[in-house]
Amino acid sequence: MDIEEFELPRSRKANERLHALIPGGAHTYAKGDDQYPENLAPVISHGRGAHVWDVDGNRYVEYGSGLRSVSLGHAHPRVVEAVRREIDRGGNFVRPSILEAEAAERFLATVPTAEMVKFAKNGSDATTAAVRLARAVTGRPRVALCADHPFFSVDDWFIGTTPMSAGIPATDLTVTFPYGDLKATEELLSRHEGEVACLILEPATHTEPPPGYLAGLRELADRHGCVLVFDEMITGFRWSEAGAQGLYGVVPDLSTFGKALGNGFAVSALAGRRELMERGGLRHSDDRVFLLSTTHGAETHSLAAAMAVQTTYAEEGITARLHVLGERLAAGVREAATAMGVGDHVVVRGRASNLVFATLDERGRPSQEYRTLFLRGLLAGGVLAPSFVVSSALDDADIDHTVEAVAQACAVYRKALDAGDPTPWLAGRPVKPVFRRRA
Repeated sequence: MDIEEFELPRSRKANERLHALIPGGAHTYAKGDDQYPENLAPVISHGRGAHVWDVDGNRYVEYGSGLRSVSLGHAHPRVVEAVRREIDRGGNFVRPSILEAEAAERFLATVPTAEMVKFAKNGSDATTAAVRLARAVTGRPRVALCADHPFFSVDDWFIGTTPMSAGIPATDLTVTFPYGDLKATEELLSRHEGEVACLILEPATHTEPPPGYLAGLRELADRHGCVLVFDEMITGFRWSEAGAQGLYGVVPDLSTFGKALGNGFAVSALAGRRELMERGGLRHSDDRVFLLSTTHGAETHSLAAAMAVQTTYAEEGITARLHVLGERLAAGVREAATAMGVGDHVVVRGRASNLVFATLDERGRPSQEYRTLFLRGLLAGGVLAPSFVVSSALDDADIDHTVEAVAQACAVYRKALDAGDPTPWLAGRPVKPVFRRRA
């Protein structure tokens, strides 16, 4: 469809309904309509496999499904069947269900570097529990987080470091370190000697860890007496079934999982060394730690979904398939961008199972305006792609369709570069970064 002719009148009305009832018009800021071109933010009706349909009746090939959580595709039959079976047996009881033990055993068999696990419903609860536990076991107040990673938690210890810090009391208890720089991290730990409870980071993102980096962090944490925490919300399953720690062979003290763990169902996990995790339990003589205690943390259908996901990954080689699909997609997008003369401006980055793209202006700088132009082209071509993060439900035809849409978007991108101004092709305000002080 021609970009100028592509309109979403029903989605536009639905977005107005959403904003009237829900602050921000969505329950996750990254899903907000400010992340999409003006008046071109589809409101979803339903999804199946690698496709979603909006309320206007348009079908899209979808990437980054559920903020990277739906890695098997929507309504995956093995997951749906496991969930349906448990719903018929009751979902939440006054005492633990036997499924909690089974789910924990399954998880610890999948992530053998951990010795105990506790489930929750979202990533923020798990990462904040890790921070609380690290502070309790070390008796130290400060948290050191990686400044190069975009998100760790909705809680004060992290959000207070972002431009959206309204409502959070000022504190200097969160400090930051750069990814890949052991010297800078050691200087930080020395500057705050005896004060840092933990180092928390994603073990890998759009670039591979420098050789020896994760092992070096492990050594620094041990030498300075702090807890090493890997946030594996994204790397879990996409890097390997056992996460980045399973791939790179460096064992953190604590790690957090979510997203792909439930294939869209609400389940996350805090896992780690027994000595630390037991401090949140009943079988020790130290001060008790209020680790995780959630009404819905052990809903049986979500734990059943997680078990089905892990079984599917193991039996069907899902991680390998994600890499094959991602490599094919990356090659196609790069070829299309180069053919249209924008190969230096539309740039695909990241591990094949977790691809993102950068949109660069005439000077090679990241540009929200050019991102807007590119997203408009993709949407008109039937591709919903805030990233190029693949699901295993994609097939070759989906990727060919995506590459064709990319080529069409890149043709317009070239025109904007030649004009030195993308504004005539935006049809409204540019997309906006999530973390900003003003609406």
